[in-house]
Amino acid sequence: MVMLRRLALSLLLVVASFVAGMALTARTASESRAEAIALPEAAPQPPARPAAAAAPVAVAGGMPDFSKIAGEAVKGVANISSLQVVRTTNSPFGSDPFFRYFFDDERAFGSRDRRSLSLGSGVMISPDGYVVTNNHVVGDNVREITIALSDKREIRGRVIGADPTTDIALLKIDVKGAAVLPWGDSAGLKVGEWVLAIGSPFQLSQTVTAGIVSATGRTNVGFADYEDFIQTDAAINPGNSGGALINSRGELVGINTGIFSESGGYQGIGFAVPSNLARRVVGDLMKYGEVRRGSVGYLRVEKLTDQLAEEVRSPTVNGAVVSRMMRDSESYEAGLRPGDVIVEFNRQKVDDPSQFFRLVADAKVGSTASIRVLRDGRAMDFMLPIVSSSASSARVRR
Repeated sequence: MVMLRRLALSLLLVVASFVAGMALTARTASESRAEAIALPEAAPQPPARPAAAAAPVAVAGGMPDFSKIAGEAVKGVANISSLQVVRTTNSPFGSDPFFRYFFDDERAFGSRDRRSLSLGSGVMISPDGYVVTNNHVVGDNVREITIALSDKREIRGRVIGADPTTDIALLKIDVKGAAVLPWGDSAGLKVGEWVLAIGSPFQLSQTVTAGIVSATGRTNVGFADYEDFIQTDAAINPGNSGGALINSRGELVGINTGIFSESGGYQGIGFAVPSNLARRVVGDLMKYGEVRRGSVGYLRVEKLTDQLAEEVRSPTVNGAVVSRMMRDSESYEAGLRPGDVIVEFNRQKVDDPSQFFRLVADAKVGSTASIRVLRDGRAMDFMLPIVSSSASSARVRR
């Protein structure tokens, strides 16, 4: 009897344990499923971004659309081909600088004229056919100039005037109602501003490239005597010379002039003559046939180095040291002497020869300029008469 009770009790405990275990398992499974179902509510995942919808937002936010501006601007940019006559020696050593220096190859072997074709771009600045380009596109001893407009017309042009100092030339074709590019204010350009370069690189007409203004007021580049360039990373290649640099409003802010390259191709460093300077040059060429600038007579200045500054006893390497001058020049008569370090011109600090040249060139003809120099380390002031560069025997040279 006792054994039956113990057996029944054991059986009862086993059944109870089994039932409790089933209940616990069911509860755990239920809680686990509830957590799986409730997981998105507790920690929601970010919604998937459609690839097609994301791309247009990025493009619209970072890359403006220049199609309308470019479509109008290309109408005012022309292709220019200039046929020149270049004299070369018949000497087999003509390319050897040693023989050219010590022997008169031209007299011994004679010379011949050969034709050279220069290709570049130009910008229409007036409906009656005035075209601005680079002087090096036009070249010397020009025999023939052909200007191809955007509508495929090819018209013979003539040179109105050229200014090698700024590398700007003005041409004229007989046409009426030509599409033009409006002048813009290059002084308002800011570093990082979008610009477009338009021209004919490698004879590919109406090529448009986009970039930004990398720097303004670039000097000592070596392209011209008067340097105040806009630097841009808009692709500029051979053939772009003389083409347009325009801003985001379609205004002409520069004339593309050259590139800095170790390979001869585009490396992201291009230079353009600012429109304000080009416009001033064009105005003089139209009115006088030449550019009238200030001059102080023949005066050669050089950049100061540490060694040169020590030789002339200058406490600074800023300025322009006078290295050569003529006794009959205006600067010599005013009191300047070789070895003087020019540090101020009309109360503006002079940092280098390039800046001094620009200050003199921009000075009003007929005025008198105040100049401060360091002579043996001592400051001295002089008054220099500003004469016309065309009337003067020579200009300031670097």
